[in-house]
Amino acid sequence: MEPIKDKPTLQDYQQYIHKIVEERGFTDETVPELFMYLMEEMGEMSKAARQLTKLHCDANSEKFELAHEMTDVFELLLDLANYFDIDLEQAFREKEAINNTRVWKKKGEL
Repeated sequence: MEPIKDKPTLQDYQQYIHKIVEERGFTDETVPELFMYLMEEMGEMSKAARQLTKLHCDANSEKFELAHEMTDVFELLLDLANYFDIDLEQAFREKEAINNTRVWKKKGEL
């Protein structure tokens, strides 16, 4: 597998994920399976954040690396975008244009 270029775009990441999914033999994953994997990784990301903030964690539980779990979540999100043929960079720009027209209230102002 070719490494990602020095200043990758989101599209570069999507193309990379498409290639590694093919190379690693995960092309037959279903949408429910992809969502289950994503939810599992989100749980591990949450656990890692809890461990870092010392928020009621089991002292004997497996240690999770937050950056690695975030990467797993990112990769699965890109895989889902590829599955549905969504250009995530374009979608991000479109959604941010909508969000930039909104008026946001701060916590406690509701």
